[in-house]
Amino acid sequence: QVQLVESGGGLVQPGGSLRVSCVASGIIFSNTVMGWYRRAPGKERELVARIDRGGASTNYADSVKGRFAISRDNAKNTVYLRMDSLKVEDTAVYYCAASGFTWIGPRYWGQGTQVTVAA
Repeated sequence: QVQLVESGGGLVQPGGSLRVSCVASGIIFSNTVMGWYRRAPGKERELVARIDRGGASTNYADSVKGRFAISRDNAKNTVYLRMDSLKVEDTAVYYCAASGFTWIGPRYWGQGTQVTVAA
């Protein structure tokens, strides 16, 4: 049974930073491309960032480039999303997603963690 468990969301002021984490089980994590999505109120879920199996290659949505950083620790079966210079419009539920040996879109989802950016 595949489980993706996110943590680290919360309330932060504009300009602040936050790191969310996702621990995976039930998959061969080091063989799995991982991603972070988000869904803001009233909007479609969007891909924020993804990272290849070894962590050397990353991709970001234009809206977060230069502010967010995805990373992974294969020894801990964990993927992270570091978020800096947060904006009000970054407010969303952030979801961890597991894909395949290559990126084929999300196959498994976490339950999500709320990130709220407000003064």
